[in-house]
Amino acid sequence: MLKKRIYVAYTGGTIGMMQSTQGFVPAKGHLTESINALPEFHRSEMPDFTISEYQPLIDSSNMTPSDWQRIADDIKANYDDYDGFVVLHGTDTMAYTSSALSFMFENLSKPVIVTGSQIPLSQLRSDGQVNVLNALYIAANYPISEVSLFFNNKLYRGNRCIKAYADGFNAFDSPNMPVLLEAGINIQLVAGTLAQAVDKVEPLQLSTITPQPVGVVHLYPGISSDVIENVIKQPVKALILRSYGVGNAPQDEALLSCLRKAKEQGIVVVNCSQCIKGTVNMSGYATGNALSETGVISGHDMTLEATLTKLHYLLSKNLSYDEMCQQMDISLRGELT
Repeated sequence: MLKKRIYVAYTGGTIGMMQSTQGFVPAKGHLTESINALPEFHRSEMPDFTISEYQPLIDSSNMTPSDWQRIADDIKANYDDYDGFVVLHGTDTMAYTSSALSFMFENLSKPVIVTGSQIPLSQLRSDGQVNVLNALYIAANYPISEVSLFFNNKLYRGNRCIKAYADGFNAFDSPNMPVLLEAGINIQLVAGTLAQAVDKVEPLQLSTITPQPVGVVHLYPGISSDVIENVIKQPVKALILRSYGVGNAPQDEALLSCLRKAKEQGIVVVNCSQCIKGTVNMSGYATGNALSETGVISGHDMTLEATLTKLHYLLSKNLSYDEMCQQMDISLRGELT
């Protein structure tokens, strides 16, 4: 039986850094050398893999929509030659990238797993070796044909997870959806579905994402309508409102007037809860219903990362205001319940 072949796109991040007098820094070739020196990666049970190291290596704090496009283009260019893909990435914006990639790819019939580490792979006690080993093994033997994120023995849907902990190995969480797969003593499928061999698959479609002006406003007690007024004065095409609880906001007429004005200007306003877990229900309270009446649309139980990247994806298609609202309200890649 032929070994599966996995393409590894090493974009940067903590996983490939090495110690220097200035602290941990990215170093050309260091990660590839470290992995090649570890016999576990070359056991007979492991797939063959090719590591493509990006130049320059990118700290994930510096990631932009242009980098999402670069990663997607790279996967598309190598799609026919490999059985699966692993993207090595910094943890800070990993959930944004995995969300963006999920929207960019349509008819995905191979696994794309984004992973990284909290400690560089070459350091003692690194979580990088386990994360990459598992990502490669799962991509080859448990192919789930969607963009996912693997961390700390759990495989999450890419557009459902958040970075929840800054300094723990359990850095990521999926608050509104079970994990796709859990790698304990045994590898157990939870919410994931293994790819089935079919005679004919639809060709992979890749959408272009271009940088889009999206505003994000976090509501707080006593917030002035001037804050939102100033945001919508900028050339924004969409606004994410981080509301209270199930989608509530102050019943302040000046604030509601700003939101009505945003709709008149064709700005899509999406209501996302500040709560990590749960869903927006603007009909539950008068304070939420008031938002709905201004034209604010529900973000349901989407993460901020999924909401923002979905807006980028849709805005890049030059849809009408009504089409944007309709598409935001439905699940395109399993990003909302």
